Amino acid sequence: MTATDRALELVNTAAQAAADKLAHDVIAYDVSDVLSITDAFLLASAPNDRQVKSIVDEIEERLQKELGAKPVRREGDREARWILLDYVDIVVHVQHSEERVFYALERLWKDCPEIELPADAKATRGKAAEHARLQAAEEAAETGGEWR
Repeated sequence: MTATDRALELVNTAAQAAADKLAHDVIAYDVSDVLSITDAFLLASAPNDRQVKSIVDEIEERLQKELGAKPVRREGDREARWILLDYVDIVVHVQHSEERVFYALERLWKDCPEIELPADAKATRGKAAEHARLQAAEEAAETGGEWR
């Protein structure tokens, strides 16, 4: 079994919305063969809590406006470290970069087929690592230390 056309439509719209709000490392997996509760997972991250909320708000707004989809469940709002949007056909995970590294959802789902995403979403790959390198360089410059 593969993800439905509706699930793919939701994933692509959500991925584009996340990319438009400068999400990092947007990726989607077709989990329909291993889970009966949903067809696809979309993962995205951001380096701070405000950006996590902004990405989630944009995904919700875009899916509502363009596809008439509302999440049946939204979890994790309080601290904005990991917000989950459940649309039944897809589940969207937007995580703070630290949670993304710690929980490593990609490792759990790496055996599932990756879903092809819009070019803007694919271009977000590696942004978290790039951001971490820049942040480390800035911190080193502020403290007078050397950065490599």
